[in-house]
Amino acid sequence: MPEETAIDGTTNPDNLGPDAMRWTPEPEQPTVSVADLFGGVIHEYSRASALSDGALVAVGDDTAREAGFTLPVALTAAAWADCVAWTDEDNRQTCQDESGRLWDVLRMTRYAIRRSRGGSSCAVELYRVPRDGESHESERAWLLATCGPGDEMEAVLTISLPGED
Repeated sequence: MPEETAIDGTTNPDNLGPDAMRWTPEPEQPTVSVADLFGGVIHEYSRASALSDGALVAVGDDTAREAGFTLPVALTAAAWADCVAWTDEDNRQTCQDESGRLWDVLRMTRYAIRRSRGGSSCAVELYRVPRDGESHESERAWLLATCGPGDEMEAVLTISLPGED
């Protein structure tokens, strides 16, 4: 196509009329980081720190693997105290031990995960004897199993009481 001359005398290599819309690039906006918006990190608490502080209790890799888990598993201290912890004094009314109680938590967690409809967390229902030194009958307890990123962004499983963060 031949070049056309616009009303103002300039040539128009695209043969566009004087009323045609043209794209004008917008000036580049500066990139804003999360730190720019909210400031720097005030406090960082890693999974490794939680494990060393006792806020999380790690399940041994062999035990987790035997229960069917291929990723690291830990329970919050509160979940451990409620559903796993057991001493000789607790055995006045019923004979249990921590390894058996841990196994029950892991098996019921695996069962709940398999029955869940996907997602990063699921509710776990189980029955356990309370640690009051008097009870001998099991009571229902609820836990929450959450799969999330570890310190190196690897998949890890954390089992907690429902109200815990």
